[in-house]
Amino acid sequence: MSVDLVWRKSSYSDDEGVACVEVATAPRTVHVRDSKQPDGPRIMFGAAAWAAFVTGTVRT
Repeated sequence: MSVDLVWRKSSYSDDEGVACVEVATAPRTVHVRDSKQPDGPRIMFGAAAWAAFVTGTVRT
């Protein structure tokens, strides 16, 4: 089964296209890509791995 992903740009991404990260969620995975290369490589995380990644990147 193929799922059409809906990509969202990070609120921390630069408006000038320097640091643009996009995220899309699917039922069991979270996908991350560089918005400047939408057909380029992507990273895919399972739910537990994504939660650990986000927890590790939160600013304090």
